[in-house]
Amino acid sequence: MTGPSPIRVVLADDERMVRTALRAILSAEPDLEVVGEAATGAEAVSVVRDRRPDVVLMDVRMPLVDGIRATERILADPGEAPRIVVVTTFENDSYVYDALRAGAAGFLLKRTDADTLVGAVRLVARSDTLLFPAAVRTLATEHARTSPAPPAWVARLTGRESEVLRHVAAGLTNAEIARRMEVGPATVKTHVASVLAKTGARDRTQAVIAAYEAGFLRGR
Repeated sequence: MTGPSPIRVVLADDERMVRTALRAILSAEPDLEVVGEAATGAEAVSVVRDRRPDVVLMDVRMPLVDGIRATERILADPGEAPRIVVVTTFENDSYVYDALRAGAAGFLLKRTDADTLVGAVRLVARSDTLLFPAAVRTLATEHARTSPAPPAWVARLTGRESEVLRHVAAGLTNAEIARRMEVGPATVKTHVASVLAKTGARDRTQAVIAAYEAGFLRGR
């Protein structure tokens, strides 16, 4: 019998030393496999389409095509898209927020320690919680482009869906939300899927960003 397939990762950064360091850290883990590297955003799009990874670690500032545009192009692919994590030097950066709006699942600082890096890759591959919800909240507070009036989807949320969205924004997993709401995990999964559909989000991070921009989570 064989175990589960390793999480396939592509590294996109214009600094070779950064890619080398990331590869060394990730390759030391038996459940992680680096399957490709890219030095530009355009190259990242090509490598991702060729290698079909589960997770991409994407530098936000690269020449010619930056990490934001690369994220948009990768996620526009009709095939199964990977989870993209932006790797950046500055956490409170409008570039990072724009990458999250474009569909990145979260972000990491380049000074992040090895254990946090490995844990983040595993977390986004599972995709049932936010990566560093407090940091996402800080970014949204600083950079959210708040709508002058709530978009129509806010009124379409049921009471349960509204509650689920607030729990998602707090960084709770489906299992934690189920315990908090005293319902089954399958019910939570259904509510999350409905929230994503109504907000037009591709994942939990985009749904939370949409909630801040709609004023749904203002001041939280």
